[in-house]
Amino acid sequence: MQFTPLIALHASAAFLAVLTGPVALWARHGRITRPRLHRVFGRAWVMLMVITATSALFIRDFGLPNVAGFTPIHLLIVVTAAYLFAAFRALARGDIPRHRRCMQRLYIGACIVTGLFTLLPQRAMGQWVWGTWLGWL
Repeated sequence: MQFTPLIALHASAAFLAVLTGPVALWARHGRITRPRLHRVFGRAWVMLMVITATSALFIRDFGLPNVAGFTPIHLLIVVTAAYLFAAFRALARGDIPRHRRCMQRLYIGACIVTGLFTLLPQRAMGQWVWGTWLGWL
């Protein structure tokens, strides 16, 4: 798979989402809460997740089992959209615990777990990171 501008956009947005997510999630935890920081980083994180999910629509892989180039990992686009919708619906209803759970689960599932799968050595990004960049493969 070529490292195209679309893949660069997707990877950059995903990487930045991994970095901004913890600030948004934990700015409201603990003894001292920082609502402005939470809102700014939360909005940035949501934008980055929307960019990541939208750009993933246009990244196809015909080598793996697929339907028109869409592989099972593309199901995360639907999961991301559903969790964002549920989180904002909960927020609109004033259900802050549900909003928090949705955002935490989305961060862990879409950023952490998916990020780890992306860095497996047999995947394109894993080959680039472990082989080309670090020279370990």
